[in-house]
Amino acid sequence: MTNQKKAVIYALSAVFMWSTVATAFKIALQYVDFLQLLFFSTAVSVVAFFVISFFQKSTNEFFKVSRKSLSLSAINGFLNPFLYYVILLKAYSMLPAQIAQPLNYLWPAMLVLLSVPLLGEKLKFKSIISITLGFLGVYIISTRGDIFGFKIEKPLGVFLAAGSSIIWALSWILNKKNKSKEVVKLFWNFVFGFIYIFITVIIFSEIKIPPLNGILSVIYIGLFEMGITFFLWMRALQLTISSDKISNLVFLSPFLALIFISLILKETIFYTTIIGLIFIVAGIFAQQIKNKKT
Repeated sequence: MTNQKKAVIYALSAVFMWSTVATAFKIALQYVDFLQLLFFSTAVSVVAFFVISFFQKSTNEFFKVSRKSLSLSAINGFLNPFLYYVILLKAYSMLPAQIAQPLNYLWPAMLVLLSVPLLGEKLKFKSIISITLGFLGVYIISTRGDIFGFKIEKPLGVFLAAGSSIIWALSWILNKKNKSKEVVKLFWNFVFGFIYIFITVIIFSEIKIPPLNGILSVIYIGLFEMGITFFLWMRALQLTISSDKISNLVFLSPFLALIFISLILKETIFYTTIIGLIFIVAGIFAQQIKNKKT
């Protein structure tokens, strides 16, 4: 089997797993609150990254990282997984899965906007088109089937779900500055994130063992939203001969997610959810278009 075929298999496996996570979030939130969910799933992710590194024979690298790398992980761990998932999971606790899930895909537009002040990049015309399509998609999704009613249901939940994309974009930019090996960065990001969520749960919630269904849900999320899936996606990008072809596969995820949401959660999918999601994905593709000179 060629490396490209392996890359596609890794990528499609990651996409499939990510497609199930919105459903898993809603199921888990039936048994634990959003802070407890993040606490347990982050702990599972830390273990998962350690096991992955063990099989890669790179655990010794955990303790050879520079102070600068640890400092960046401490900051990034606050942004993601801590702050990002606190905001996102709170949004999921307030909104139907079909609303919260696609709104989170606004992060590429946020990345473009933040790259202007933080990375000194210029805002190109195609970027303006991309951002406009993205925000239009957010509005359409948030109307829940009544585009021309100009009324947004649960505006706080919509704000949190869309706003989480800002945190994701910030963490992505910061993560690029950390030159440590990817699995090492992820491990320390999640270790620091676990410390932050542990303190938060002690203050604002409580640590208690959920029932069996809750335990299975948080383990699933820790493995397939935050842990193993990141590794599969990284392997796909390392093996592929064209990162663009692999990266584009991720846009299958939100559409597949709607199928799981409909079949498992029994949510009736609004036509505006599909239309809005198409606008958001179209905006992302618009940003990726390259001119002939490039």
